[in-house]
Amino acid sequence: MEKLLIEGGSRLSGTVVASGAKNAALPILAASILTRGRTVLSNVPEVADIRTMSRILSRLGIRVEAKGPHVIEISVDELKSFEAPYELVRTMRASILVLGPMLARYGRARVSMPGGCAIGERPIDLHLSALERMGARITIDHGHIEAVADRLKGAEIYLDYPTVTGTENIVSAAVLAEGTTVINNAAREPEIADLQNFLNSAGASVSGAGTPTIVVQGTDLLSGVEHRIIPDRIETGTFAIAAAITRGSVTIAGTRADFVTALLEKLHDAGCEVTVLGDSITVSCDERPRPVNITTLPYPGFPTDLQAQWLALMTLADGTSVVKETVFERRFMHVLELCRMGARIKVAGDTAVVTGVESLQGAEVMATDLRASASLVLAGLAAENTTTVSRVYHIDRGYEHIEQKLRSLGAKITREVSPTG
Repeated sequence: MEKLLIEGGSRLSGTVVASGAKNAALPILAASILTRGRTVLSNVPEVADIRTMSRILSRLGIRVEAKGPHVIEISVDELKSFEAPYELVRTMRASILVLGPMLARYGRARVSMPGGCAIGERPIDLHLSALERMGARITIDHGHIEAVADRLKGAEIYLDYPTVTGTENIVSAAVLAEGTTVINNAAREPEIADLQNFLNSAGASVSGAGTPTIVVQGTDLLSGVEHRIIPDRIETGTFAIAAAITRGSVTIAGTRADFVTALLEKLHDAGCEVTVLGDSITVSCDERPRPVNITTLPYPGFPTDLQAQWLALMTLADGTSVVKETVFERRFMHVLELCRMGARIKVAGDTAVVTGVESLQGAEVMATDLRASASLVLAGLAAENTTTVSRVYHIDRGYEHIEQKLRSLGAKITREVSPTG
């Protein structure tokens, strides 16, 4: 088991380049199943979840090759297997994204029920009911989803909740369906717009991504394309909060400020100076942050994937703040670990009340999920003495070389292997 050792107290300063968005690359990798010929994706982050999806595609018989830093080439002919197996799917919920493309192109798919971070139920019933409306016959047997269809048919679909992976799965399935599919109450995240752009470049007809209504005109064939993945808004937000929590000044280059508008407004409210210039964001803060309440919401609201990091910042605020989590029901597991560092947080249901303290104390803490691990790293950067964060395999799922990037900004952080786990 690897650990991160953080000697807190360093004021972060400098420039860091945003990586490609993991949550955009994953559905696009899955959607490459729909294409014929050679597809080249650039700006792909080097993180564990991307390696997992690449192994799933390889297991299906798709050729997946790294062609240099952040570049992946995919070639699809005929699948050798129609099953995404449990040993791979169990580690990453986004594995379910291969279901729609496999079913649409080959008429059948078998996918193990997905795993991932233990932050809530995250049911996939909306995926399955939508595919059934499009003509799929679906059964669940011994932990596996089995789907078959002669050819999917376009349908009008209303999502009870704007599920991100559900929207992506349905869009990918609909591009090869017969007729028109309309998705109402669709998720609006930028990653879905990136998927739309990829599919349209390959020959699909998708419109409306970024709005609550997406319309897909079915076609018969998609071709391989070259596509660049958008920057990661969650990594961008994490480094922006890192600047604030260490009372530093950090520029995140190669990113999109319009992807993180809700966060930047909250940072301004907390007393930070926020400057946007082209594709860069600079966040500076030289004093204790002001308390600011947040409520997580689907995009364009405050992202649930930045809730844990924001909560870490509020532990040092000059006053009391309220953090309300409306997206996932078990996303406060980082609270107990932050309290080990001296934070004062009380949780009641979906709400955390944070009374800011003047300083945090370094401690041994354990990451429970991907974004919780980032919050503990941020807390460690600001804490007195040394913080040890274990189970960092969580953070490796979604952050590319995080300790190297933080060291380039002046953080004192190292990775070590624990012989005892």
